[in-house]
Amino acid sequence: MQSLTSLIHRSLAAWALALPLIPIHAAEPLSCPALASAVQIDACPSDEQLRGGFVGYCSDNRRLYAADHDTCSRFENYRKLKNVALWEAGADGAWQGYLSCDVPRERLQAARVQSVTVSRQGTVTRVACQYGIAGGDENDTLTLAHRTKARCAVVDPPACTADPGACRVRCE
Repeated sequence: MQSLTSLIHRSLAAWALALPLIPIHAAEPLSCPALASAVQIDACPSDEQLRGGFVGYCSDNRRLYAADHDTCSRFENYRKLKNVALWEAGADGAWQGYLSCDVPRERLQAARVQSVTVSRQGTVTRVACQYGIAGGDENDTLTLAHRTKARCAVVDPPACTADPGACRVRCE
């Protein structure tokens, strides 16, 4: 009985060592989700919450000497930066971003992909899709991001630049 048990353990150990050598099919390429399918997760902050945040955030003396002088110079600047809510899109909410509460839902959901970037910080890869709002200026961009531990790269960078909406990213 001892020899059968030891044989089973050795067989399992051999399989465990061989498993990393078996090729695993890569996941399907990622593409930017349509904002029409995005769902708002958090409520937008109230005017009272924004004003309270402005007073608390901008009254910090360190802000007076920070490089960003614009945010606290006027309430409207602070409001533009902080009047956002969390949105999710894609399967299981894999894409997330804080989108402006000032943009009507119809315009937000009609936004089109302008660019796709892949960056890595530590062990996390961030795939970011930047969307442009129709009728907005170049500063009116929205970003949804997908984070993963896998290493990712744009499949065809020249094609991605030519048509950001058709851009694909492969993660392995």
